[in-house]
Amino acid sequence: MARIVVVGAGVGGLATAARLAATGHQVTVLERADTVGGKLGRYVHDTPDGPFHFDTGPSLLTLPDVFHDLFEATGAKLDEYLDLAPVDPIVRHVFPGGGPALDSCADPAEFAARIGAAFGDRATADWQRLWRRAARVWQASHRDILRRPIDSPLDLAALAWRLGDLAAIGPGRTLRGLGRRHLSDPRLRMLLERYATYTGADPRRAPAALVAVPYAELTFGGWYLRGGLGTLADALLTRCLDLGVVVQTGATVTRIDAAGGRVHGVRLRGVTAPVPADVVVANVDALTLYRDLLPDPRRLTGLADRSLAGFVLLLGVTGSSGLAHHNVFFPRDYDAEFDAVFGHPGRGVRARPAADPTVFVTVADDPMVRPAGHEAWFVLVNAPRHGTATGAVDWRRPGLAGAYADRVLDVLAERGVDVRDRLVFREVRTPADLDAATGAPGGSIYGTAGGLLRPANRGPAHGLWLVGGSSHPGGGLPMVTLSAQIVADEIGPAW
Repeated sequence: MARIVVVGAGVGGLATAARLAATGHQVTVLERADTVGGKLGRYVHDTPDGPFHFDTGPSLLTLPDVFHDLFEATGAKLDEYLDLAPVDPIVRHVFPGGGPALDSCADPAEFAARIGAAFGDRATADWQRLWRRAARVWQASHRDILRRPIDSPLDLAALAWRLGDLAAIGPGRTLRGLGRRHLSDPRLRMLLERYATYTGADPRRAPAALVAVPYAELTFGGWYLRGGLGTLADALLTRCLDLGVVVQTGATVTRIDAAGGRVHGVRLRGVTAPVPADVVVANVDALTLYRDLLPDPRRLTGLADRSLAGFVLLLGVTGSSGLAHHNVFFPRDYDAEFDAVFGHPGRGVRARPAADPTVFVTVADDPMVRPAGHEAWFVLVNAPRHGTATGAVDWRRPGLAGAYADRVLDVLAERGVDVRDRLVFREVRTPADLDAATGAPGGSIYGTAGGLLRPANRGPAHGLWLVGGSSHPGGGLPMVTLSAQIVADEIGPAW
């Protein structure tokens, strides 16, 4: 039985702790915040009419089998803890210039029919051709990448790729290039390119292999957890406690002790004695790990290319909007948005808030999260990370957050959804707030930006492991949970 310390109680950390405890290890989780969940955040706003509950992180659960596997591996059933509800449409896409919206769903034949009804037969044929390629990419990714450790580019190169898989994955091709090759309708291209933002990347630079992301979502479905996705953190915490895991909040790890090339424990702020450990699992951003907790300048190479961040409005709205659960309102000029969000550091062009951004609106039809006769709106726009570098924005600058919140509401009004006279309240969350709340450097949602290679799960010291969205296999709830499975399997059982 190993003494294992997990640094961070995000979904990756809790999932790893539960798996390891279920196989006989002695596990302690140390979390700097006062609550667990990490980026799976929650916020409650009380009003005379009743409380509004918001998920401030992920708003959609995909690949539900990953979570069923997690709970079964720890001796439980997912349905005993969580109430999953399928979402249809998964996303309502509203395109610039008017015209029909497009509702996505998890039935490929039905979605193809919806594409045909909205955009015509040629668009349907284009999408079906792309979908066959996406299926190949998904199968190869799921088989060879998502459930096994990838420690270096050599590991990827050594995989026994089938020629058909390589042709589908298209090494060197971008997601934009893939869309332009297969899709003649610019609206479908826009829909496809949006999935680059699932990894925090610019679709003009993101690899074509990310076509596996929409394939997974539109094949296995999108799901909502009644009461909000934050209930997943509650369920994982309960599993951990039932399995004997010690979970300590308000405990800030300042350093990992790794003299002689192996871990010995961690240091806590305000505590003299170290916490001993045979194994340390770091559920923190890889940049934070290698910059602060176990300084390693060589491993910082490449981690400066940060993912995009998010600017968020939490709105209490009176009446009914008629919106779907998830809605995307696209801009007139998608390139201008990404030019703004990422800037051009090589040319000295600073990042800035996009004047005409894509706006994501989540409105859960769930009486558990809002008073009767009201709606709780989570509004998100892609945003530069917080900071003072060329590719960042100082979101603490006085007046900026409020002015940009006004702009986002104006953009929604221009696109036919004006709620400015129906607001009960609004709360603003900037990338700087996410940085402060979760330790995500600059508020970058996914760590490094896109790509198939993330920092390895195996750390440079014996007994050090990485889980979470900044490490392999990437960001998003299912990928984070798969990272926990990879690490737990590599550590192995206590017996």
